[in-house]
Amino acid sequence: MNWPYELQVGWRYTRAGRAGRRNRFISFISGVSMLGIALGVAALSVMNGFRKEVQNRMLSVIPHVEVFDGQGAALPDWQATAAAARRNPEVTGAAPFIAAQALVARGEDMRGAVIRGISPDEEATVTDLAAQLKNTTLKRLVPGQWDIVLGVELARSLQVREGDKVTIIAPGGQVTPAGIVPRLKQFTVVGTFDSGHYEYDSGLAWIHVDDAAKLFRVEGPTGVQLRLKDQQRAPVVASELQQSLGPALVVRDWTRTNRNWFAAVQVEKRLMFIILTLIVAVAAFNLVSTLVMTVTDKRADIAILRTLGATPRSVMSIFMVQGALSGIIGTLSGVLFGLLIAFNVDVIVPFIERLLHVSFLPGSIYLISRMPSDPQSGDIVPIAVISLVLSFLATLYPSWRASRVQPAEALRYE
Repeated sequence: MNWPYELQVGWRYTRAGRAGRRNRFISFISGVSMLGIALGVAALSVMNGFRKEVQNRMLSVIPHVEVFDGQGAALPDWQATAAAARRNPEVTGAAPFIAAQALVARGEDMRGAVIRGISPDEEATVTDLAAQLKNTTLKRLVPGQWDIVLGVELARSLQVREGDKVTIIAPGGQVTPAGIVPRLKQFTVVGTFDSGHYEYDSGLAWIHVDDAAKLFRVEGPTGVQLRLKDQQRAPVVASELQQSLGPALVVRDWTRTNRNWFAAVQVEKRLMFIILTLIVAVAAFNLVSTLVMTVTDKRADIAILRTLGATPRSVMSIFMVQGALSGIIGTLSGVLFGLLIAFNVDVIVPFIERLLHVSFLPGSIYLISRMPSDPQSGDIVPIAVISLVLSFLATLYPSWRASRVQPAEALRYE
């Protein structure tokens, strides 16, 4: 194929570096620029996934939508409320619940937790974790037996295991001649659950909904939790249900329940995008110094090309090709390198942790304990395009300077 000579010469300058010490130095700077672009693009390719991983683990424990009485009282007829919610075609499951904060104590150890009263059979239609434990752990929650299932981290902090007794200290207390006495009830631990989400594993406990009604002195379930076909449509469906169920009930979807966390993640993602864009920009504008040094080194070549009939526009195209090729190589290398890491991060990170004897995501600090990755074209394509655009812009000034070289002046001392 007969390529334009501007492209051929530009490609030759891009891969030059063995002819002399100066050329090797120029190629080194060009390589560093391409490496910086590649690392910036690769970092953005790998950084995604944290939000999706936490979201999936969160939604394995909590429902997509909750419907409850605005005053916190028991629903008059939770089955009727669930039936009314099921008329929405997006709703696929419904289950009653009672939720309240309490203290879980064993001996001198005491931890705060959310006590959630559930119906094991219906709960399995709402959350993935309950569906997994339906025929094992949740099966042991028998009404009237005062059994409890603890999060694995909560059980570990209280140093309890299956068969041990824990005491639930409910809020409110009861009035006696001696004053207000806390309401205490002893429960038997019949199992634990591990959701992989530290917040719930360390601060959530399940009991039967009938036991929860007696413990917290309510007439019945205080709310109904719902599962949807598409969890991403939860805000829209919640708005529709609010209109159909009336103002007496409050409808809250999972995005509102965890609004602060998701807002923080979104801000962090934007900041990371800006930081990585700046890294790519610095690497891209390193191409300016590379091209300026190349133009200085190739003044004689430019003069010879001009005397052979090359126009200033052609000379400018040669150096624009050189800079653009560096940007393209760096960007594509970064995308490929980033995707390679992203799709193998579950192997790479544990290997590094074992090698260095460290833990990058301790479960007691972070919401998840493993490094997630979820490459999305919507995140990778913009940074790749920005990298290419910045690389192209970085070539304009040096290329223009090259086109202004005068042949007679350049050849005077050759």
